[in-house]
Amino acid sequence: MANRNINQPRAHAGTWPPQAVPSAGTARPGTRLWQTLIGTLQAWARAEAGPGRLLPWVPVAFGAGIALYFAAEHEPVAWVAASTAAVLAIAAFLSRRQKWFPLIVMLAAIAAGFAIATLKTARIAHAVLAKPLYGVALTGYVETHEERERTDRFVLRVTTMESPRSQVRLERVRLSVRKGAAPAVGSFVQLKARLQPPLQPLRPGSYDFGRDLYFQGIGASGFVTGSIKAVDPPNVPGWRLRYAATMQGFRDAIDARIRTVVSGDARAIATALLTGRRDAISPEVNDAMFVSGLGHVLSISGYHMAVVAGVVFFTVRALLALIPAFTVTFPIKKYSAAAALAAALFYLLLSGAEVATQRSFFMTAVVLLAIMVDRRAITFRTLAVAAMIVLVAMPEALVHPSFQMSFAATLGLVALVQGGVPVLLASPDHSATARAALWGGREIILLTLASLVAGLATTPYAAFHFHRVTPYGVFANLLAMPVVSVLVMPAGLLGLAAMPFGFDGVFWRLMDVGIQWMIVVTQWVAALPGAIGRVAAFGQGPLIAATLGIILLGLLRTPLRWIGAGVLALSIAAVLTVKMPDVLISNDGHHVAVRGRDGRLQWMRSTKDTFLQKEWLGADADPRLPNEASLGHGVACDVAGCVAALADGALVALALQPDAFADDCAQAVLIVTSKQPPGDCAARVIDAETLRASGALTLRRSGDGFVTTAARPTGANRPWSGAVPDVAEPSSAAGRGNRPVDATPAEADVQADDSAAQ
Repeated sequence: MANRNINQPRAHAGTWPPQAVPSAGTARPGTRLWQTLIGTLQAWARAEAGPGRLLPWVPVAFGAGIALYFAAEHEPVAWVAASTAAVLAIAAFLSRRQKWFPLIVMLAAIAAGFAIATLKTARIAHAVLAKPLYGVALTGYVETHEERERTDRFVLRVTTMESPRSQVRLERVRLSVRKGAAPAVGSFVQLKARLQPPLQPLRPGSYDFGRDLYFQGIGASGFVTGSIKAVDPPNVPGWRLRYAATMQGFRDAIDARIRTVVSGDARAIATALLTGRRDAISPEVNDAMFVSGLGHVLSISGYHMAVVAGVVFFTVRALLALIPAFTVTFPIKKYSAAAALAAALFYLLLSGAEVATQRSFFMTAVVLLAIMVDRRAITFRTLAVAAMIVLVAMPEALVHPSFQMSFAATLGLVALVQGGVPVLLASPDHSATARAALWGGREIILLTLASLVAGLATTPYAAFHFHRVTPYGVFANLLAMPVVSVLVMPAGLLGLAAMPFGFDGVFWRLMDVGIQWMIVVTQWVAALPGAIGRVAAFGQGPLIAATLGIILLGLLRTPLRWIGAGVLALSIAAVLTVKMPDVLISNDGHHVAVRGRDGRLQWMRSTKDTFLQKEWLGADADPRLPNEASLGHGVACDVAGCVAALADGALVALALQPDAFADDCAQAVLIVTSKQPPGDCAARVIDAETLRASGALTLRRSGDGFVTTAARPTGANRPWSGAVPDVAEPSSAAGRGNRPVDATPAEADVQADDSAAQ
């Protein structure tokens, strides 16, 4: 037998036909596709996390930390929040060469935002009025003065406060007076007033005006009763009051000069553009401005700062360019930027330095400083630095609509400049582009794109806060904003410069021409069919999703940005499918709205509150006005109360007198009352004590009962909206200060506790 070669391959049993065996390193088609997809996603992710790409996300994380602070149920412990932020900051520094460094930085930024907001609230802590007070004697300094259509309003820094019913001491109060009766800024006055707690949210999820007042240092609002007496101050006013009085004098002088030439709404708008006073504009024109999408013109913001800085920058640069020695020897571009920065600062001070104006100034200042240090001015880094400055100085700005809308629009415009505009301007020698530019087509395209991008970016916030969108906003801005930019604002600046010399009248007339055109445009656009795009109120979830979508679309560079479009689509779907409440109840129980069989709200009320009615109707996307008779259809009222039927026929009652309980408890499923109901009432009762603890309520029908949502959830206790105390006076540390507290217990309580102990 022949010897067998041990290296000879052995025979194997097989199948027919033979199966293809994958060679080494070869994967199935499905596997290859999956690996390719994973590899592409990893490459995109590495590109997004590359050098310089982390900075724009820091203010996003910082803002998320601030948002977490405002979402807390009770006030966080300041030292714990600060310590956590410090530990995470140290950890981020130590891990700067590690692969998890971006994650640690984001966590540190979130903790820092949370801590900054906590520390800001602790630093400005002050008392907030918890219940109405009447006949309160006040003395103090007038800090601000504001003109409105029918009344004037001022903020009083309280020196002494005397009330027979309360020992609370407030630092600042905001008071309304008869038109023309407001005292001068900086004066020391003595008066009596009726004070109310800061306005609570009018419905769950609506804007918290009390929070705004708290961060302004204001603990109550109200109106003056009787006369205001100017008296000698107990001490010399500080520099802040003297500065406020000086700037108010400038505003009054400007307004007086404009009045001599311009009148009506044109005068009010001109004053608003230069000094920030916008409350004298008639309601008709004011509403038309917002309906048409031109309402942003009335609030001094980034646009106004950009125009002021731009006009000064190019004017100074053009003048310096006329001197050859300056052009050759000195960097006139940097000098022009410095002059523009000084002009923007003066405009900030003149306009009252409100939160929106401060934010706009910081943004403009960062851009101008970038020019002065030879950096690119319009970049995501510039926007990130400006956002961080604003959020560190004013963390409360994050929840304000002006901040949200302004930075959303700016993010969209910066993304447009970084991506779309270079593509549009990349071929200036192209014949088609050259011909379009010759006729101004390129400028029109740029203006249209800018208006469209800014309008789309701000739409979620306008819908959330104001319950409306502006379908014709781009059209109105195309017609009006070139005139405002080229004529109105430059004429206003020249008028300010010419005032000391007495030649300002011609410039106010030029402003009048441009403003009249703007008024014509805004009223015409507002009257177009479908000009008012109403949006029903939706929760914070869709708004957060829309914000995330805008950020992803704006900041990401790779195709991963289209994830943002998907998130935006989800937020729109959530808005369109939101379920509206069946019953709304005001925080004082005087107003109850019931959704009837026709799907519209039916109104039961015991007092008149037009502002609340406008808010509820707007949140319901209801075009009706508060005085329309249809609001009362389906409501039956008598002296004892009112009754209205839900869509399923169940009755809701507003009981004004105890006599109403006999019928209401037997027939209604829900009773709202300020009276004491009987203990055996079969209906669900919402009384004054419940509303005092929960604030305004919304209820949705669920089976035979209701699902309730409160403006002040159970357990919520924040400095601007404290939990309902068990005693008459608030017991917060801000309200007590260092005053001694009477510790004497009631004799009956002592006897009861002693009996229980025995």
